[in-house]
Amino acid sequence: MTTEVASVSDCSVHSCSFNHDGCTAFAITVGGSRDHASCSTFIDTSATGGLPMVLAHVGACQRTECSFNSHLMCGKTDVKIGSGADTADCLSYQPQ
Repeated sequence: MTTEVASVSDCSVHSCSFNHDGCTAFAITVGGSRDHASCSTFIDTSATGGLPMVLAHVGACQRTECSFNSHLMCGKTDVKIGSGADTADCLSYQPQ
């Protein structure tokens, strides 16, 4: 079982309300479909969201087929979010 919480080390999705020179959401959820994993916390709006500092972690991962998933938590040290099949994908996703 994972005992550490994965950080969001990079987010290149500039249209996300939580991205201010890094992800300012307290935690993100990784969701998506079987062939890719996306950031379910992504919000494309003019409202500014998040904390006053970059601190994001992966709170939950719904991609049970990802090799880093352990009890719905991300076992990777850090993840990167960016454009993929969707606007905001988990670029660290690796299916088993």
